[in-house]
Formats: sequence, structure tokens, C-alpha cells
Amino acid sequence: MVGSMKHLMQVEEGKEAAGGAPSAGPTYRCAAGGKGASPPAVPGLDCCWDIFRLSVEKCPDNKMLGRREILDGKAGKYTWLTYKEVYDSVLKVGAAIRSCGVGKGGRCGIYGANSPEWVVSMQACNAHGIYCVPLYDTLGAGAVDFILCHAEVQIVFVEEKKIGEVLKTFPNATKVLKTIVSFGKVNPEHKEKVEQNGLSIYSWEEFLQLGGEEKIELPQKEKDDICTIMYTSGTTGDPKGVLISNRSIITIVSAVNEFLSNSNEQVCNSYFASVFCIPMHCLFILLNLILLQQLREDDVYISYLPLAHIFDRVIEEVFIHHGASIGFWRGDVKLLVEDIGELKPTIFCAVPRVLDRIYGGMQDKITTGGFLKKTLFNVAYKYKQGNMMKGSKHEDAAAIFDKLVFTKVKQRLGGRVRLILSGAAPLSRHVEEYLRVVTCSNVLQGYGLTETCAGSFVSLPNNMSMLGTVGPPVPYVEVRLESVPEMGYDALSSQSPRGEICIRGDTLFSGYYKREDLTKEVLVDGWFHTGDIGEWQPDGSMKIIDRKKNIFKLSQGEYVAVENLENIFGQTPGVDSIWVYGNSFESSLIAVVNPNKQALERWAESNGVTGDFASICEDPKAKEFILGELTKIGKEKKLKGFEFIKAVHLDPVPFDMERDLITPTYKKKRPQLLKYYQSIIDGMYKSMK
Repeated sequence: MVGSMKHLMQVEEGKEAAGGAPSAGPTYRCAAGGKGASPPAVPGLDCCWDIFRLSVEKCPDNKMLGRREILDGKAGKYTWLTYKEVYDSVLKVGAAIRSCGVGKGGRCGIYGANSPEWVVSMQACNAHGIYCVPLYDTLGAGAVDFILCHAEVQIVFVEEKKIGEVLKTFPNATKVLKTIVSFGKVNPEHKEKVEQNGLSIYSWEEFLQLGGEEKIELPQKEKDDICTIMYTSGTTGDPKGVLISNRSIITIVSAVNEFLSNSNEQVCNSYFASVFCIPMHCLFILLNLILLQQLREDDVYISYLPLAHIFDRVIEEVFIHHGASIGFWRGDVKLLVEDIGELKPTIFCAVPRVLDRIYGGMQDKITTGGFLKKTLFNVAYKYKQGNMMKGSKHEDAAAIFDKLVFTKVKQRLGGRVRLILSGAAPLSRHVEEYLRVVTCSNVLQGYGLTETCAGSFVSLPNNMSMLGTVGPPVPYVEVRLESVPEMGYDALSSQSPRGEICIRGDTLFSGYYKREDLTKEVLVDGWFHTGDIGEWQPDGSMKIIDRKKNIFKLSQGEYVAVENLENIFGQTPGVDSIWVYGNSFESSLIAVVNPNKQALERWAESNGVTGDFASICEDPKAKEFILGELTKIGKEKKLKGFEFIKAVHLDPVPFDMERDLITPTYKKKRPQLLKYYQSIIDGMYKSMK
């Protein structure tokens, strides 16, 4: 099997480990993406500040940052700041930060929804070699207080409506924090409380004038300097501060420059027939866009995914490098579609949960539409999907049906989107396939972590064989699998190499801030151990199949890989999300399910079950129905007897961050889920006995 992985270059042989240690599979990297694991140097590009600075020099009058104008309480057109205008603001903000006594190596927090001010503040940090420390309250209760103190933040930029949250950290945070800057205005009550605690607070306009007209010389910045401390949304314990260097981020840009300098068709075909190896969410945009006429100055991106996460941070750095435009949403998910319609982005990025909702909405419209509409859609879908499976590009697979049927889907995303990028968590195969067919866009997904500077794998456009995978590795990253014997995963298998995904290369983080112990746990001999279980596919793509830590033993001694089961049961029609639970004191598995509202209500209507959605979820017949559907999919996938779900609880409220049940990237917080549903779990097991 390994010999057929044509996209991969084998760098090192796999080897059995002595003394019972896990064995390691072969090390792979890009087959045609460079001679080594480090990118060639790009003149003048040594730090994140250079990404922005060079674009200002190249295209000062390009539109850079836009927001909707609000007139009489109504949102109007997008108004824009040019690259030169943003640059001038960045210099003013940088001078003001320095006047507050914060210099190179200092800590600057940024707290709030994505906005032009957010990016200006970040670029000011980049200019002066100051660590940018994003803050966000969805990390859990006390996260803002923890990050301010742990990172020793000296100055913090805050969205106006979030100032009250910062004040809740007093007096603890005031041991280090000295200055607060509002992205808007400052009300007298907040000003009084801040000054009572010996701190200074400024409105945005006041702060812009604080540095005066004096030009401050920018400090020398090195590639290995830290540019940001990005706190991760871990499922247990305190957030971890991931140290990300300039080198990690500019590696992305260097890879693109290298590719663009070899743009003839032969090299292009060779490159894309190879494995990519650099950060996922960046390569998403970068390398795959080459096949989509590459990223251009007139491209437009809608910024709504949190800049506090590495996914959006890297994407926006990439757009800035290319002199493209970034328009911001209004911060309300209910208004996002309207903002998209006004902005008309060309690139749309999303986490799987957003795409799942888009998929669900489309499915519901088709299901509830008239017979003729439904039949036409199904014929068009089957025809186009069949041609794409045979190798046709999406734009050539069914041009007539694109105009007659699928263009309506594209219009919902503004009408100009040519690339949809999914990251942060696995996208279901059926959702990915559906969107590839109906959106008239390339739909790609990848895999990565904050520690790998946004990613390490990305799927290829117009390649349906990679459905359900995260694609091959990206440039300048080396990848290998490490066996996990207790879960039955063998990295040296000749048929199906499986194991923990380990990554090495310049995109890796520099360690966890003040947690050398945790750093040593995951960084071993230069290899970052992701904790995710992957399986090499024959074409060199990677399929994520499990999570190393999500394994437990049932009372009869059988091991259960719970994440793998959730991926399988999650394909059940009518199930939006599922949490599977078991422990070593019980012999069977149970589950909490978020059923799909429309699907369950249609079932209820057909089966004489009345009441609102919440009461339907309580009905024993509804539970029996969902359990039967889970059993069907289990039999379909040939699960073992102990892997079947024996009882379910239907929760009408989706797992959410408000109840601390999921992370901001929609990963399940298993200890918190257990605590929240403990009484329900106890009741299910009791009723089974």
C-alpha cells in the first residue's frame, strides 16, 4: 500500500521501537515541493510586519479593511480603508503603545469581535515586536482573567461592550495590566473604576493622538522572535499559551512565493500531483487557489471566524500579503447572510458546524419543495455528482444544471464565491460531497492545530477520491504516524498504516508559555504529537479516524474508540450531533443526541406524536425511533456488538459554549458533558438494569 502513495516522498524509513515503545511509520513530505523541510529565504520577508509593510509598498491604494456604514440604525454599503490609510493608523497606534511604556517583547491583549481596529492593533504589535495576545471569553469561565495574568498583559485593546468583562478581572489583573484602550468610546462609570485602580483608559480616537507626531524607530525583528501567544481551547484544564514565531507564519508566504515563481503548467501539474506540506488553513487559500486563478488583489474575504483563533489569523495574514480586501461582519450570526450578500466575497471560510447548517437548510428546502422542484434537483445532483466522480471539474460537470438549479445556492453566498474552505474540525463526507456538487465552488477541507500554525494537511480541488479525508500534507512539513498498540493501530502495516499523527517542520510552535512540562510531553525529538489518529490512504491523503485520548474500556474488557463511533453515528439521518458515553463499570454504551428539528418534527407528524420540539424529544417513541436509526447505521458499518448504542437521551438544545459543553472550535468537552448530563446518564443506566 505504501508504495502506491504517489503523492508522497519518503524521507526516512519506518522503524520498530525497542522496549515496548510505539513503533514509528516512515516519514513523508512533499514529493515536488522543495528540497528540504525549510522554505527558501524571501528577501525582505523576515517577520509578520514585513507581510503588511511590503503590501503597503506594492499596493498602497488597494482596499484593505471594510465595514458596513450604519445610517439611522440601518446597515448600508461597505466603506473601506486603503492599505496606506491602515498603515498610517498602525504607526499612530504603535507610537501610542510605546508611549505607555510597552516595547519589544511586551504583551498586548486584544479582546473583541473582528474589526478594522482589531487588525490595526495586531499590526501595531507586529511593527514593534510586541507579543499579540488574543483574548476570548468562550474559552470558559475566568479565561480572560487567566490569560491577562498568565501572559502578563500590560495593555489591552477592548471592544467597547467587552470593557465590563475586563473590569471583572480587577484587582487581580491590575498587578500587570496598566492601560485599557476601547475600540469605541469610554463611559464615565468605566473610566472612574479604571482610574480608581490606578490604570489608564482611552477611547480609540484619544489613543490615536497619544503618541503625538514624533516618528518612533521600529525595532529589529528576527524570524525566531515570538509574534503571538495564542491560547488554545483545551477540553480540560486551563488554556495553554501557544508560542508562535514569525518564522511559522512567514513560512506560509515563502511557500506561496516559491510556487508562484514556478508557474508553468508542467511544474503546476507536478506540484499538485504531489503532497503539500505547510500549514493547512493557509495552504487552503494559498496553494489550492493557484488552481483557481490564484489569490488576486481583487479577491474579497469576509472576516467572521474569530481572529483570536489561528485559523482566521493566518488567513487574514495571507490576504494582506496579496494586497486583497477583508470585509468584517457586524458580529451577529443572524445578520451574517445579509453581510455576505452585501460584501459578495470570493472566498468563504467556515468551520464544519456552519457548513452543516448550510447543508441542513438546503436539504430542508428540497425536502419540503414541490415534486417537480425536488425531482429536478435530484436529477441535476445525480448527473453532476456522477460526472465529478468520473473526473470532471465542478465547473464542467453540469454547466446547464449549474445555471438552472445550482446558481440559486451560489447566490446565497453572494454569487461570487469560488472557494469554500473548511477547517478547525472534520467535515462529514456526505456534507463535503453535497457542497462540492451544489455550490458551484471548490470545497476543500484540511487538518491542523494551533501548535502547527493552522494546519498540516489540505485536500485538493476537483479530486473526489479525497472525499472524507483532509488531503495530503502541505509543503515544508514532515509527517509520520506512530503506532498506538492499545488501540490496535499499527503505523507499519503494509495494508493500512494507522497511528498517531506526528508533525515536524518550521510551522511548529515554539512551546507552551510557562509550561515546559507540557511542551516536553508533546514535542519529542522535534516531532509534535497531535493526539489524533490518522490513516494513510493509497493516494497519499490522510483520513482522521480517531482521537488517542478518547478511548476507554467497558466492564467486559473491550476497548472503545468513542470518537470513531461518533463519526459513524453522526452520519445517521436526523442526527445533528451525538455524544457517546461509556465507562469501565458498565457493559454498554449510551448517547446524548441533538436531533435535527425539521427531521424529527416531520417524523412526529407522520407518527401521531404531538407537541413542541422539546416535548417530542421527551416522547419514548421518538427516542425509540432515533435509537433504531443509530442501530441501522451501526449494522451498515458492521460495528461490533458492544459498539452499538443501547439507550439515548434527546436534547432539543444543541451542545453549546454557553453551557461549556464544547470549545470555540466545536470540539466536545467530555468531562463537562459528563458533569452536565450525569443525572440523565445515571437514569439511563438504571432503566436498562
